[in-house]
Amino acid sequence: MNQLKSREPGSVTLPGTLSEPLRAELVAFRRDLHMHPELGNQEFRTTAALKARLEAAGLAPKVLPGGTGLFCDVGSRAVGRSMLAIRADLDALPIPDAKTVAYRSTVANRAHACGHDVHTTTVLGAGLVLADLDRQGLLPNAVRLIFQPAEEVLPGGAADAVEAGILDGVGRIIAVHCDPRVDAGKIGLRAGPITSACDRLEVTLDGPGGHTARPHLTTDLVTAAARVATDVPAVLARRVDARSGLSVTWGRIEAGHAPNVIPQHAELSGTVRCLDLPTWREAPDLVHAAIDEVATLHRAKSTVTYVRGVPPVVNDPAVGELLRDAMEARRGPYAIEDTEQSLGGEDFSWYLEHVPGAMARLGVRTPGDTRVRDLHAGDFDVDERCIESGVELFTAAALLDAAPQH
Repeated sequence: MNQLKSREPGSVTLPGTLSEPLRAELVAFRRDLHMHPELGNQEFRTTAALKARLEAAGLAPKVLPGGTGLFCDVGSRAVGRSMLAIRADLDALPIPDAKTVAYRSTVANRAHACGHDVHTTTVLGAGLVLADLDRQGLLPNAVRLIFQPAEEVLPGGAADAVEAGILDGVGRIIAVHCDPRVDAGKIGLRAGPITSACDRLEVTLDGPGGHTARPHLTTDLVTAAARVATDVPAVLARRVDARSGLSVTWGRIEAGHAPNVIPQHAELSGTVRCLDLPTWREAPDLVHAAIDEVATLHRAKSTVTYVRGVPPVVNDPAVGELLRDAMEARRGPYAIEDTEQSLGGEDFSWYLEHVPGAMARLGVRTPGDTRVRDLHAGDFDVDERCIESGVELFTAAALLDAAPQH
């Protein structure tokens, strides 16, 4: 078997770059996914397309028990060695695609506005490249490809995948997430927490209702809802360490049907986010208490539904260094940027409850582009050169991780 030439990080001779035909195929594959987005746990077409392409490469993918998502091992597992897993997520978002491009979504109110089509394509591409290297005897240890459904569905499809045994035999796991603030061809890295915890919050307020001419005789429920929306975040800001970043943000508030009727029912929905694990564990009790206090002050009866989401993604230092070494080997140190901790949630964190791992930010912005494209926006798109850099990152990480250890 040919051995990899291991020297200092940034000067490692590695095979496994993309051929021009495969590069074109992967761009076409990503565009096909983009045109046919599927929501969480409904990714049947996406799963079938991945399964067919992996089988065509001589691999043996296995569909997860729910019927969507799959995993696939590439190469033979070395004696006494655990595998590196490379994870992608499959699902799209329930928002309309606002772009005018040939590969615009063909499904109403569905769009790959978070880049999961890119994540999927890069892991597929890495698997195809690694399979070819394995046929040449250049892959010393097996690598597991994970294509996970329902990342956008709390508490995330990763938890179901773990329960199904997807980490059996896995020692470390890596992933990327698209970042429209980083140029294509680069990645962003951070040691420690890189995303935040994210939970979902549903609040109902009830009162007897009445006439807007006589609010003093009833519960002014609209005012109560408004005070919950504004005062609860302020109360919490004084009950937790500011460094924990605990944040309640509302996305929906509904109350009433007529201008002269005080309603009997109001609803608020939002998210709870925080930067560290200890505060995340305390957050349900803190949020419940704050809502109850504000609602009671305004004579409203409150009911709180607190849905646990995901803990923060905390990058393991050693696995983070593997990603750094891999990108330096491919494109040099200037292709790596420091990145900040995001308040966004990511269910990749559930894997890290079981094995060490790390996530990188995958640059998707066209260099020199001054437009602001944000995740979860209908006009989100990527510079498709990011597919090649993602594949190169994953294949280099797999080869460095699998290299014979002395």
